[in-house]
Amino acid sequence: MLQVEVQPRMLHWACERVGLGLDELAGKIPQLPAWASGEKKPTLKQLERFAYAVHVPVGYLFLQEPPVEQVPIPDFRTVGNTYIDHPSPDLLDTIYVCQQRQEWYRDYARSMGEKACPFVGAANVGQDSQAVAEGIRRALGFDVAARRRMRTWEEALRQFSEQADELGVLIMVNGVVGSNNHRKLDPEEFRGFALADGLAPLIFINGSDTKSGQMFTLAHELAHIWLGETGLSDVEPVCSPSNRVEIWCNQVGAEVLVPLQAARAEYQPGRPLSDELTRLARCFKVSTLVILRRIHDAGHLTQDELRTAYRAELERLRAIPKGAGGNFYWTQTARVSKRFVAATVSSALEGRTGFTEAFRMLGVRKMATFRELGHSVGVG
Repeated sequence: MLQVEVQPRMLHWACERVGLGLDELAGKIPQLPAWASGEKKPTLKQLERFAYAVHVPVGYLFLQEPPVEQVPIPDFRTVGNTYIDHPSPDLLDTIYVCQQRQEWYRDYARSMGEKACPFVGAANVGQDSQAVAEGIRRALGFDVAARRRMRTWEEALRQFSEQADELGVLIMVNGVVGSNNHRKLDPEEFRGFALADGLAPLIFINGSDTKSGQMFTLAHELAHIWLGETGLSDVEPVCSPSNRVEIWCNQVGAEVLVPLQAARAEYQPGRPLSDELTRLARCFKVSTLVILRRIHDAGHLTQDELRTAYRAELERLRAIPKGAGGNFYWTQTARVSKRFVAATVSSALEGRTGFTEAFRMLGVRKMATFRELGHSVGVG
């Protein structure tokens, strides 16, 4: 078998990039320590298997020095107001997949004669956040009073996502890379991002985050779309970002979910905080974390009191077991957007897009699954 020349440092880099040690991978690839020490050389087939295991393009391994990988969109994430370096392969691959889908949908929208979404770039950070939030709610048909009549805030979150998707924003919620359930996304690394575009605005939400976190992320990223600002975010209702755009998007996101005027009218300061969190979360059909933020905004909690209460509430929510995965076809449409599924299935059935490409973009392998997915969104 023909062996290939690979710099040992590239093998070490590939392992570090994915957060695994040589010993951990040696169980799957016994020859790896010998390659990394330079004692032996891999065959091309062996190198391809190694590249697959560490989620790195095989071409990278033939470089003399490790490449400098950067997030391909503006990165607003910070920890302690320090920007985060070294994005994970999972984050990078997720962004690349969404960019590919957005590019495809942009071309599809042009071919169908669709017009640009008027709300993309309709706002600026100099505008009043309450006025912009009201405009977002009006565009979505996001009725605070109607949400109060829903049974759960999870139901409200699903409707919120569907309203945004119907308006023209591709909403993709996924907790793994593509359809690979072995590559779980880390909400500590990022919670979501927005890819602003007139014809194909896209929001990705990290589905590994709590449902409560997902709701605030969606509201925050919608503010990005209204600004016409692409960006990667790591947002929470109580975070204090240093970037002006993120500060404004947090303000708009909180106001979209719980109008400050309504929060002030509903809050009863004489009652225990835990009771008010539960009552107001049920009233507004949002998470208790968002309610905490709004109680603070209404002037009833100091910044220190807010942070203490938020940490305690976050720990409580994380301890709650997650529910079952639910219906496969609803889950899959949530992963790639109902709007995107309908467009892709229609395009393939009309012969505009090859089935191989359609299967790849939708993350399916069988024609029966493809057809059922189409039926779930009313196509086919």
